[in-house]
Amino acid sequence: MPDYQAFAVSHDAGIAHVQINRPAKANAMDAAFWREIVEIFQWVDDTDAIRVVVISGAGKHFSAGIDLALLASVASELGKDVGRNARLLRRKILQMQASFNAVDQCRKPVLAAVQGYCIGGAIDLIAACDMRYCSEGAQFSIKEIDMGMAADVGTLQRLPRIISDGMLRELAYTGRMVEAAEALRIGLVNQVYADQAALLEGVFAIAGQIAAKSPIAVAGTKRMIGYMRDHTVNDGLEYIATWNAAMLQSHDLRVAMAASMGGQTPVFDD
Repeated sequence: MPDYQAFAVSHDAGIAHVQINRPAKANAMDAAFWREIVEIFQWVDDTDAIRVVVISGAGKHFSAGIDLALLASVASELGKDVGRNARLLRRKILQMQASFNAVDQCRKPVLAAVQGYCIGGAIDLIAACDMRYCSEGAQFSIKEIDMGMAADVGTLQRLPRIISDGMLRELAYTGRMVEAAEALRIGLVNQVYADQAALLEGVFAIAGQIAAKSPIAVAGTKRMIGYMRDHTVNDGLEYIATWNAAMLQSHDLRVAMAASMGGQTPVFDD
């Protein structure tokens, strides 16, 4: 496994731990972050031994969002021609969107464990995850509005499927801070833990439950849920019928049924 500048990555017992590792900078997302996260999630997708991912932040904070030094470097590339500037900025935005698309489109479930700040670009990141959990001290903010811009890396596209439309608009228009209890109430997170240690213990326990299931069944379930974002119920029923026409022939089904009938715990191949 290669060394990364912005991440610490490990895996054990079917669970990959992808940790943003710039604690001295509140895990701000620098140029290496945006490049490396694509590589990491491609590795996750390609590695059959990995069945689920936990993404967290080292130190006191999950992430304070995009590194302002990165924004400054992009600004320094702008010239006098509006058309060329627009083309440059569009390319940069699409590249950054691709970084979180890699998380969203990963075949394996991705669980976010959030402590401290989760601001700006960090909201874009957790919105691309399957589930979100936090500790009591967590603070969330769609901060882009205070920088004079609309969030452009996934928050406004993915959060409407996670929290209500009205609440999303309130948070996006005001940029106000959301504490852990409110995040739980509005459905931004699934559960709140007492502290960071309890958070990681709890999230890894959930990840372990997922990792013990059939990877064929988990991948199919994630694919079907994702498919329903942009399709009708009838489209989804048609798709799952075609999908399971193949997948129900998997050996995993026989393993699961035999274990259930025998009162045992099934063990599935990668």
